[in-house]
Amino acid sequence: MLEKNERSDQMAEQETTGLARNLKNRHVQLIAIGGTIGTGLFLGSGQSIHLAGPSILVAYMITGLACFILMRALGELLLSNLEYRSFIEAIREYLGDTIGFVTGWTYWICWVTIAMAEMTAIGIYVKLWLPSVPQWLPGFIILLILLGVNLITVGAFGEVEFWFALIKIVAIIGLIVIGIVLLFMNYKTPSGHASVTNLVSHGGFFPTGIKGFLLSFQMVVFSFIGIEMVGMTAAETQDPEKVLPKAINDIPLRIIIFYVGALFVIMSIYPWIDLQPSQSPFVMVFKDIGIAAAASVINFVVITAAASACNSSLYTTGRMLAELTMGSKNPRVKKISRLSKHHVPANALVISTIVIAVSVLLNYFIPDQVFTLVSSVATTCFLFIWAIIVLTHLKFKKTQKGKESKFKTPFYPVGDYLILAFLAAVAVILCFKKETFIALVLSIVWFSILYLLERRKTVNKPN
Repeated sequence: MLEKNERSDQMAEQETTGLARNLKNRHVQLIAIGGTIGTGLFLGSGQSIHLAGPSILVAYMITGLACFILMRALGELLLSNLEYRSFIEAIREYLGDTIGFVTGWTYWICWVTIAMAEMTAIGIYVKLWLPSVPQWLPGFIILLILLGVNLITVGAFGEVEFWFALIKIVAIIGLIVIGIVLLFMNYKTPSGHASVTNLVSHGGFFPTGIKGFLLSFQMVVFSFIGIEMVGMTAAETQDPEKVLPKAINDIPLRIIIFYVGALFVIMSIYPWIDLQPSQSPFVMVFKDIGIAAAASVINFVVITAAASACNSSLYTTGRMLAELTMGSKNPRVKKISRLSKHHVPANALVISTIVIAVSVLLNYFIPDQVFTLVSSVATTCFLFIWAIIVLTHLKFKKTQKGKESKFKTPFYPVGDYLILAFLAAVAVILCFKKETFIALVLSIVWFSILYLLERRKTVNKPN
């Protein structure tokens, strides 16, 4: 009887320890697109253009190429072993448990803080419509709704993310189409006419010099934060060997259309010097064609973009926390990694939500500083995470000499080393601005503490 009960317990555990491959091709494709489109494009592009002028297009293309090679490296890693639950398992295998521990917990806390920042953003945007609503309330309500969605099935998460991403895509394509029409019409603006000559007729293509061009990379790189998240879906994707390569290979085209295309059109319609850093260029374009509610339209799009990021944060933090606690010898800690009957890490999702909800208190006590506070360190940490992915790929390739790869990374090994050089250059650029320099220092402190904690635990392990 005892053996029968043990077998029953084992069967029950097996039923709840396997992630379900319920993410369809269209889910993964839109998740990949959503990962390359953030609120920064809709609201922060004015500030980026003000800093670098038309040369911002080159910054996006360079960063986009780096991200494409990075994602090809990540794809090759994940498709080399379809048993990986995430890229953290690959890091552990090739760079060791200590680096895996540091990267895993860094990735988890990064997405927690991103969710905090997006909850704050939602509160700020909703206050434009409802000034009397407390800043913490809208984001908190959306967080609880998204938790409910994520607890249902991974398919529910994919469906919600599909529609969130679709709203962003429609807004950008709408802007590009309208912009092209205005260019053909030679549309008259307050400072002249819509024309591609606006890209070079106001100080040239690099009007702020090499300094402005280089400083713009900190904002451009931050626009791509989360692009690697599609790698977290590998264990829950239907036919990953077909779906993931397509999602990754389409990245350059998406970047050209959604970032370069949108900003090219905006700066052709309006001279870059006429774009205000504090105002969304999207609002300017839609207002000029007679849409009186342009600000409200973009506000809605931005709220959905922030909710999309929050949804991705819940998905990622839930899976990551489950993976990080899976190997614990403490039964209470290991229980966090258990999956529900719907094959989702329910305990990890709830715990991550509780931690994210700390932003409610931050928004109550320091509403003006919380967004900058929680987002700066997180975005800086992603430079480290991307670098570790590349280093893991380099180690993987050295151990796979002579073996045929399912998804070869182009330009290897030169491409990998160029990405590392690019990330190092961005880290240097971060030192030239006070806020990002402080964030960089705090990130280094965070990595050092995690590394020393894990090393101490390893040293103290009984032989």
